[in-house]
Amino acid sequence: MTVRIREGEPADAEAIAGIHVRSWQATYRGQLTDEYLDGLTVEDRLERHRHALEHPPPEYRMWVAEDAGRIAGFAVTGRSQDADADEGTGELYAIYLEPDRVGTGLGRTLFEHAIDDLRARGYRTVTLWVLETNDRARRFYERAGWSTDGAATSERVDCEMRPTVRYRVGLDRSPT
Repeated sequence: MTVRIREGEPADAEAIAGIHVRSWQATYRGQLTDEYLDGLTVEDRLERHRHALEHPPPEYRMWVAEDAGRIAGFAVTGRSQDADADEGTGELYAIYLEPDRVGTGLGRTLFEHAIDDLRARGYRTVTLWVLETNDRARRFYERAGWSTDGAATSERVDCEMRPTVRYRVGLDRSPT
């Protein structure tokens, strides 16, 4: 596997939106309602991703993983948006892959790149939020040395509130 990780650009918005939808439909089946997942469309996600790529907020980065010229995953990072975070805390806002790429090592490569970039930007700690029921993602983060920090909340997914837990890792150690 020859993967190239690069910053996303506006021309990538449609590919990213497609991955976002397909990933949610595969990953969250059984965690979110089928009606909600089946109703997701690329068009609904496209403008949000295009806008974020054209007008990124400060400290925001969207990384894409390209394999054989095809975008196969993306990750989004920046300063933590949590009310209790200090200036030295970054956040992994999202990481999603094409469903057929899960378990191939692509996610680990993309994840490590995103976290290494946050480290290089001076963040000392990084957090992320994950659905409490997303066991596969939780195992992925725990194998990378992350652990829950006791913070929990509910995230609005369409009209449903879903429990989420926060993971945290210190970056004063070697790369993930």
